Amino acid sequence: MPRPSDTKQRILEVARELFAQQGVQRTSLQDIADRLGITKPALYYHFSSREELVRSIVQPILDEEEAFLTAQEALDEVEPRALLEGYFDFHYRHRRAVVLMLSELTTLADLGLIDRVLEWRERLMRLLQGPEPTPEQAVRAVIALGGIQDCTIQFPDMPRDELRRLALEGACAALGLTP
Repeated sequence: MPRPSDTKQRILEVARELFAQQGVQRTSLQDIADRLGITKPALYYHFSSREELVRSIVQPILDEEEAFLTAQEALDEVEPRALLEGYFDFHYRHRRAVVLMLSELTTLADLGLIDRVLEWRERLMRLLQGPEPTPEQAVRAVIALGGIQDCTIQFPDMPRDELRRLALEGACAALGLTP
């Protein structure tokens, strides 16, 4: 995969920062260009629209999540705790981007990404609870997965290892798994 140019990388970094501070809809391409000290046409050279810029920020994360799920689905037998550990690690690594995505659900819906995220949850649930989970199993899986994701966001100052241990214990308890 080609590496983005330094300018493109700087645009992405500034866009992430401004989107987090102001929101996607309230951040213009001119705001980003001004912060970088470049012209708007120079920014358009790298990104034709705000939507393309948002997609460029989100797409690598989506690709990583898809790769994780595909690898889990390829296993002969899924080890629930290992799946939950990988899920925690993914969300912890991308917690700032996840906050941005959650705060911009309308933008993500406009880009067609909400359905993809919901489909992943379904796939994860099947991996954890089988192809036809009971309502109780489905609810427990949603609590476990949502809880892990929420913990990575809710406790930014907690040491990673402690947060990981506690989040995984809680997810396992929700699923009725022994620690």
